[in-house]
Amino acid sequence: MQSQILFITPPFTQLNTAYPATAYLKGFLNEHGVSVAHFDLSIELFTALFTADFLKSVFEEADALENYNYPLVRKFKKIYISRVDAVISFLQKEDLEGAHHILQPNFLPQGHRLKNVNTKIAWSPGNAGIIDKAKHYGTLFIEEIGDFIQANVDEFFAFTKYAEQIATSASSFDDLDEFLSYQPTRVEEQMLDLLIDQIETVNPALVCFTIPFPGNLFSALRCSQFIKQLFPDIKIAFGGGYCNTELRSLKDSRIFEFVDFISLDDGEGPLLKIINYIEGGISIDDLERTFILEEGQVVYKNKIPNTIYHHRDLPAPDYSGLPFDKYVSFLDVVNPMHRMWTDARWNKLTISHGCYWKQCSFCDVNLDYIGNYQNTTASKLVDKIEKIVSDTGITGFHFVDEAAPPKMLRALSNELIAREVKITWWTNIRFEKTFDYDLCALMAQSGCIAVTGGLEVASDRLLAKMKKGVDIAQVARVTHYFSRNNIMVHAYLMYGFPTQTEQETIDSLEVVRQLFKNNCIQSAFWHQFTTTIHSPIGKNPDAFEIQITGPEFEGFAQNDLYHVDPLGADHPKYTAGLNLALNNYLNNAGLEKNLQHWFDFPIVETSHPKNMIGNYLLDQVSKAS
Repeated sequence: MQSQILFITPPFTQLNTAYPATAYLKGFLNEHGVSVAHFDLSIELFTALFTADFLKSVFEEADALENYNYPLVRKFKKIYISRVDAVISFLQKEDLEGAHHILQPNFLPQGHRLKNVNTKIAWSPGNAGIIDKAKHYGTLFIEEIGDFIQANVDEFFAFTKYAEQIATSASSFDDLDEFLSYQPTRVEEQMLDLLIDQIETVNPALVCFTIPFPGNLFSALRCSQFIKQLFPDIKIAFGGGYCNTELRSLKDSRIFEFVDFISLDDGEGPLLKIINYIEGGISIDDLERTFILEEGQVVYKNKIPNTIYHHRDLPAPDYSGLPFDKYVSFLDVVNPMHRMWTDARWNKLTISHGCYWKQCSFCDVNLDYIGNYQNTTASKLVDKIEKIVSDTGITGFHFVDEAAPPKMLRALSNELIAREVKITWWTNIRFEKTFDYDLCALMAQSGCIAVTGGLEVASDRLLAKMKKGVDIAQVARVTHYFSRNNIMVHAYLMYGFPTQTEQETIDSLEVVRQLFKNNCIQSAFWHQFTTTIHSPIGKNPDAFEIQITGPEFEGFAQNDLYHVDPLGADHPKYTAGLNLALNNYLNNAGLEKNLQHWFDFPIVETSHPKNMIGNYLLDQVSKAS
């Protein structure tokens, strides 16, 4: 195979580290003799926008449009222009000299975020605290510029997404089609300049866009639109998480004005087939898991049996060629777990494919990325780790599993220790009983510094209903084991699960309070339940006593569903209070306050005893002795 392939990560994804999809596919295709380049257009565009030259053009355009939002930024525009390059450089390097420079009096303007900066944050002593403080101030400075761009020049702009509002729940292609007919914004023009330079450099036969989230779709379509106009001989393919979840029922042919192929699920097999087809080696009917346009109709080509590439046999991701010196570390929230998503460099790698549990009723367990569980060996996994460290020079790893299997984590930890491979790592788990004290200690010894996991609704009735396979007592014990071994714990929290009552919502908050108080968890995040069409709840809403009310599918995306919950509480009513309480708990504040303190309307008293979690932990100690 001779074709040159160009993989592109469209704006915007994480800014502190490389999104892994292109590296996975590059590693695979290289082994099959395919010449591959990959281009992180997300970080390339971000670093092109936050420069003195571009910022000058932003202020000029805002003036021309007579848009005057964020007057403080406008007032200090000369300072923003003169400081932005230095701030971005520091956020890329995080050096002590740069930190002192940032923190000089009057170096940064007192914009709408910095004038309200929290001066009570207790920074770490020494140089680390100085760097963190400068990183926090520098992040707020950059966010002020981002606010100005979004409000005055490009309403679609956001740091880790672009035009997400028109791609989310886009059951119809109408809005996307309309906005694609408009002239590109100033931000998009900069993006297209970078794209064209890359295409002229690589001269690809096929350009592949990975679209992990709704906030990547519009920028990918805008890029594809211009490739079709300027380079009509180049073929274009879409794939990634958004396609896998949202576009499985695709009927609307209009998207094929911008793209030639849309593949579903794992990309290795479909991509090899697409390349073979482009080179004339196979017919179009030999494509696998791929939408095309045929005689004006959307057709799904899926030759059976599919070519299977098992997880254990796949090569290491190939991160070579990505601009690791350009990624920026943001520190907008000091919470130590939150910053792991926005700060530092992480190599992203999967331990296993899919989820070994795959029973949760709210999860997309019917889809391949969840339901198709495949494992590998610890030896092969550490081989990949060593290669990636060699390629990137980065020894931090984020294992991005749906739920890392405890047996594999034990084997991985033993292998890392036996081979004296020194890395720092974190991953997502289920709070299951296999994670006893000894396993947590072993993981810590091998370099584990944090875990994330779903506590969801902290109600035993609802945990059983959602088939989590855990209860509150078990979560308390497991998280306590991790915390005792200095492994930070972040809990995903949910409210608004079908039939959840006000009592269960308040009781859930009480459980969260006690988990923080007992240092079982150090970080958490609430989200309101949404049902999806691929989940057991979405497929059988009657069994969960909810009613699906929309949206009506109009041929394009189909994933999130609207529903009413006749037996449940008025769930949105609790959003502000739950978040206010949690934000205080994250900062070790308000743990002794009555739960009523967080709400501006009367709530029920919790039905849990104040020492419930403490008693579970005492019970744990007594059983162990």
